[in-house]
Amino acid sequence: MSNPVLTSLPYEPSALSDPPIATRRPILPPEPVIFGRSPMMQVVRQNLEKIKGNNVPVLIQGESGTGKEVIAAFLHHRSPWSDGPLVKVSCPAIPSTLLESELFGYEKGAFTGAYATKPGRVEMAHRGTLFLDEIGDLDLGLQAKLLQLLQNGQFSRIGSQRDKTVDVRVVCATNRELGREITRGTFRQDLYYRINVVSVHLPPLRQRREDIAALVNHFLEAYSSKLTCEVRPISTSLMRLFEAYEWPGNIRQLENLVRRYVILGSEESISDELLAQPEPGCDQEVIIGEEPVSLKKIAQQASLASERRAILKALQVHQWNRKRAARSLSISYRALLYKMRQAGLPARNGNGKSEQHKQSPGRRNE
Repeated sequence: MSNPVLTSLPYEPSALSDPPIATRRPILPPEPVIFGRSPMMQVVRQNLEKIKGNNVPVLIQGESGTGKEVIAAFLHHRSPWSDGPLVKVSCPAIPSTLLESELFGYEKGAFTGAYATKPGRVEMAHRGTLFLDEIGDLDLGLQAKLLQLLQNGQFSRIGSQRDKTVDVRVVCATNRELGREITRGTFRQDLYYRINVVSVHLPPLRQRREDIAALVNHFLEAYSSKLTCEVRPISTSLMRLFEAYEWPGNIRQLENLVRRYVILGSEESISDELLAQPEPGCDQEVIIGEEPVSLKKIAQQASLASERRAILKALQVHQWNRKRAARSLSISYRALLYKMRQAGLPARNGNGKSEQHKQSPGRRNE
């Protein structure tokens, strides 16, 4: 049985928490939570409004954890096929030897153990939406059968000599660069053109920091209700830390941290973990080949990453009092503000407003 809270949250469930094949009707979060306030997500919203009524294949692209499944569900529920089923198939979660029979079904006696005819997920999605998650993991043989389905809406069950016709909208998602997979020979170019009639790109969470507070509050409310826990609101200090973090795991990682906070009720373990984790890319292996490598650039990137972590730690220790943080780092207040901007650190409260401290007469803001 699927988890009622997880189906309501804007993230991509993992293969461990979500069945590889699902026909459930998920409860979507409110639109302000899904799309937030960031300009990039507003473009996504506008594009979805334009394509929701057209039966054309849609390719949703983005890093793991950016919410591709939720966008697919939103598109289905806003489409003329919303009364039909939304059938999800997680391509990497099912062995390739079984995926063909799960997708297209089989006839009785088609192979050993086929004691009865079984319809596939393509048939189950008739007059609805078929969502193929991580389409880049589909093997070449199945890609050919999917291509036929997209061309004329026809397919055949395993062991059958007859084609069947379905009316189904196909939505695909991937975190891979399919152009690169085509070059490698692992993905068909003609299939790519078929599924990529309309492309929707979801930005990583680090590019939509203004939406983090709304996501945190949504997860906090959802898990507080599910786990029947009374929890304090996230402090301004931790919210600032959330907004400053790079989030390599995107929304899924944010959700897991908020869930931990609801269970444990402690901010310290979360803040310590975020401050302890290295910045993405700061310890990546340097590959020396025919192309020249800039040692100076590598050193600059490592230095900036170290500075960013030190500034974050100082701000956390001093509850984001920037003058005290500057003194503890032995730099001027003005230099700290410059380095915060350079590192992409927010100079605002968790509610998105500019930081304004109460001050005595004649005393400047810190």
